Amino acid sequence: MTYTRPLTALTFDLDDTLWDNGHVMAHTETGHYAWLDEALTTWHADRLETLGRFSERFPLDTYQQRRGELATRHPLRRGDFTWIREQSLRELLEEYGLATAEARRWATAAMDQFMTLRHRLTPYPEVDMLLTSLRANFRLASVTNGNVDLARLPLAHHFPIRIAAGEMHAPKPDARPFLAALSRLNATPSQAMHVGDSWAEDVLPAQRLGMRVAWIDKRDEGLPMRLEGVYRLAHVRDLPTLLASLDSDDG
Repeated sequence: MTYTRPLTALTFDLDDTLWDNGHVMAHTETGHYAWLDEALTTWHADRLETLGRFSERFPLDTYQQRRGELATRHPLRRGDFTWIREQSLRELLEEYGLATAEARRWATAAMDQFMTLRHRLTPYPEVDMLLTSLRANFRLASVTNGNVDLARLPLAHHFPIRIAAGEMHAPKPDARPFLAALSRLNATPSQAMHVGDSWAEDVLPAQRLGMRVAWIDKRDEGLPMRLEGVYRLAHVRDLPTLLASLDSDDG
């Protein structure tokens, strides 16, 4: 594979690449569901004896199972996590006994709470300065399957181009979100590098397109296989060193 020199563009995954997403999602998952249960209990205290407590009739794992079922029923929307969550809540709330309009209102309120908690995240301490430095030499874009709204984060100004793959109904490893980013970056695949933590969803699809890839091996698993143009990093903070070495090689 021949790469056009120099690199002009960088695309970034977000979750577990620029911040540790595991704790964020665990807190968000339990937090918004507990909020909904508590709010419903207060709202219809007079009907509680008849309806029962929401979380007892529909435990968290039931909600998680319903999301999987819904993704199977609507495969084109399987990556639109916000829609799947809200629709699953609406279905459960109607089964719980709420009227359609009430179910819709409470599902929306629960998802508002979800998104509030979802954005209580802390990027790795090096990330802001890293992106500031990179913007001096590269055009940047984000390409994510997640439902983080970058506009709600201080990092937003680093990414004038933001691709939400799930909302495109083409979640990674589909090639379309990468191609959309490249088009808006005015870059060919060989002029771009993708930075991400998932071997299946970041490394393989980007490499197949002809992009170079910085794989963030946060679990220290080691390269599953040797692929041309794929570089293993322990942390995103190591990216400038990699880019400098590639620039030196190109010279």
